[in-house]
Amino acid sequence: MGQKVSPIALRIGYIENWRSLWFADKKEFAQNVIEDYKIREFIKKRFVQAAVAKVVIERLADKTKIIIYTARPGVIIGRRGADIDKLRTELGKISSKEVSIDPREIKNPTIEAQLIAQNISFQLVKRIAFRRAMKRAIDNAMSAGAKGIKIKCSGRLNGVEMARQESYQEGKLPLHTFRAQIDYGFAEAQTTYGILGIKVWVNKGEIIKTINRQKANNTEKK
Repeated sequence: MGQKVSPIALRIGYIENWRSLWFADKKEFAQNVIEDYKIREFIKKRFVQAAVAKVVIERLADKTKIIIYTARPGVIIGRRGADIDKLRTELGKISSKEVSIDPREIKNPTIEAQLIAQNISFQLVKRIAFRRAMKRAIDNAMSAGAKGIKIKCSGRLNGVEMARQESYQEGKLPLHTFRAQIDYGFAEAQTTYGILGIKVWVNKGEIIKTINRQKANNTEKK
């Protein structure tokens, strides 16, 4: 099962949370889903060089809060906040509510799966050998503190006629252990001989949540 679903979606409710945090009735639900997709695609295309790992969207009564996790928040903010004001007005055309943007810096981008996948895709576009790019990313992630990593590249690798896939793995990657924090990322490299897909799994360690015993005893008594 761990091979066929996203490791992040599999752990929602245990150690992961939803990327869209809002509640809506049947009339507004479809519109909100489309808006979330358009906002994420716009940010992804606009800030290609900003190393955006994920976008979390929170919807309040009259406001839409967009949290952008990025390795380079200065690219999004701009000089004296000029770029972030421009982005707010552009996203205001997509969303029907008032938009507030909160860029947050990723302290260790070397072990962020989405950023690793994007970095490899940039290298493949520049005609760097895929094995070299994969092995370098694995070495950097393991030296930065990752417990395990797996990278898979698919497509016409090195421009050969027949498409294939190759993967490299190092360390532990327990996909079925829910307490293990497995980060997942996907990116595409549009090369001259076709599109190459890059998938990355990173094991950041285990998260063990402790339950307050006093609260647990009170609930049992009730």
